[in-house]
Amino acid sequence: MAVDNSTFETINPSAFTTFTFPNPSPSAAASLLRVAVLDSPLQPTADPPRVAAMLVPKHRHSDWIFSTLSGHLQLLSSSPAFSRLILVGDSSPHSPPIYRRPLKDDDEELGVSLQPLFLALSPKSCFKHGIPEVPILRYQDNLISSVVLEICDGPFVGEMVVEDVEIGCGGEASKREFRRRLRFKRMPNLVQTEVRIVPKMGFGLDCVGIGQVEFRLDDSVLVHSYLVPMVASLSLAAPYIEGRIQSGARPKALCLGVGGGALLGFLRTQLGFQVEGVEADEEVLRVSRQYFGLEDGEHINVHVGDALEVIDKLAGACQVEEGCDVGSGNDVDTKFDVIMVDLDSSDARDGLIAPPLEFVRKHVLLSARSILSDHGILAVNVIPPNTSFYKTLIHTFEDVFNELYEIDVGNGENFILVAVASPLMPPSDRENCFLNRLGKAISGVYLNSIKKI
Repeated sequence: MAVDNSTFETINPSAFTTFTFPNPSPSAAASLLRVAVLDSPLQPTADPPRVAAMLVPKHRHSDWIFSTLSGHLQLLSSSPAFSRLILVGDSSPHSPPIYRRPLKDDDEELGVSLQPLFLALSPKSCFKHGIPEVPILRYQDNLISSVVLEICDGPFVGEMVVEDVEIGCGGEASKREFRRRLRFKRMPNLVQTEVRIVPKMGFGLDCVGIGQVEFRLDDSVLVHSYLVPMVASLSLAAPYIEGRIQSGARPKALCLGVGGGALLGFLRTQLGFQVEGVEADEEVLRVSRQYFGLEDGEHINVHVGDALEVIDKLAGACQVEEGCDVGSGNDVDTKFDVIMVDLDSSDARDGLIAPPLEFVRKHVLLSARSILSDHGILAVNVIPPNTSFYKTLIHTFEDVFNELYEIDVGNGENFILVAVASPLMPPSDRENCFLNRLGKAISGVYLNSIKKI
């Protein structure tokens, strides 16, 4: 397509332009490159503004990370020093069915050949002090190989992809890791669900690869970085939960946001919970059942609905002390020993935010507190876009709950915020079998890193 040069003379917040350009590499004669230019939604803070380029990793050009506006936005937001990102990759609409990371990176020559293009796509103000430097950023992750199992469309989350991947966990074959992932197109850089998969009987890790053998789920461990510390928050309520178990009752959990269902399954199979899950998108639940082993039935019930509406319904029913139909046709008890919140913003333009702003409202938190048992806990996965958001979140929670605790996931992104409705029960002199079971099921590192706010 023909592009007007004046399009790129100034930074225009959120402007997004794509076009094709002849590949200058001698080894790629007659091929075309896809060029995408995205300006930050924020006004430039540097004077002159800074521009960066990125070459799409070979054979990954059709991945939503590199082929969609939402993916570009997330790439740009991860490099806040730059006001414009120029992304260059293969223009073919399809990548190979099975992606395997090339052994050799031969992009350096292409990057040098494209420098005149990068300068031509830089705003005039960048030349204020002479010819600017346009650095070439490298996209690095731990993906070794991948294959898409299904792409489908949900009425709430939109398009989603299920894929099996091999990720790098060290050089030894014994450390090879295979995972099954769920990602949404609206936020493709975020892995929504990740579970471990292992080759079916008869195959060792040293002789298999993605696309070569069939895999089965391994639901005995949690591999998503924030789920283990979220489960570790249960240690705060361990004396109370142990008392419930000793009285013959199953502890009860409400999970807002189901995704692939890894957390729900772990709470049931590894820790003996009765679990109620709420998911906004029925297609996500279909995918979870087909690919991630989510099973409705004994001790797990999953409901389709809006999480905030479900909290309000349960809170209303709790006031009159009766069960509540949250859309599944079955009444749900209205008191829970733990509520776990794994919800994020549905708009990539807002950046990655968890929980969504709608959840951080006093009336919502009051409703959540009303359906907690006296010594129950509320555990929330938090991805703050900035310090101000996190401080506001803390202050809002402090207005509603007795005590707050924090677990730093350690990935530079997530925190687990834990709110308790009443002062914690002191530990008993008797052995706490639930706490022992919890310690065997998850890493003790997070059990020892819970800090009171």
